Amino acid sequence: MITFKKLDSKEELSDALSVLKKSFKTVADEFGLTKENAPTNAAFMTLERLIETTGDGVSLFGLFENGILVGTVALEKSKENPEIFYLERLSVLPEKRHLGYGRKLMDFAKNRAAVEKAKKISIGVIDSNEILKSWYIEYGFKETMIKSYDHLPFKVCFMELNI
Repeated sequence: MITFKKLDSKEELSDALSVLKKSFKTVADEFGLTKENAPTNAAFMTLERLIETTGDGVSLFGLFENGILVGTVALEKSKENPEIFYLERLSVLPEKRHLGYGRKLMDFAKNRAAVEKAKKISIGVIDSNEILKSWYIEYGFKETMIKSYDHLPFKVCFMELNI
């Protein structure tokens, strides 16, 4: 049985941190990301930072399989434009990938944003991660911009989904 829940308590966020670190570690390993060259990547997140960055317009949700947390997704309402939500921290445990959970998390996030009167969902991904970009494009996202940042060892591809 699949269920979704907003994660608020320190214990829930600690469980989410474990899922995030395991999920994002595979990408960090594949693209040579380290705590030094990509300190904001979720593979290197601390519980303090997760607590600090959840709330104030950012909601973190968990996908549970038979009561066990196996995936997460966060939505952040844009402060500049309330019709835009930022999708963050979409993760599925490596051993639970390719079972449709990513799509379930996207469907949940899209429906949640629609209830909040969003018109678009925006996300940034590693531009050279062709598999992930293709997955989002297949879901309906469109590439809008590619940008370099001095503090990141990769280009970021920004994508949007109209709701």
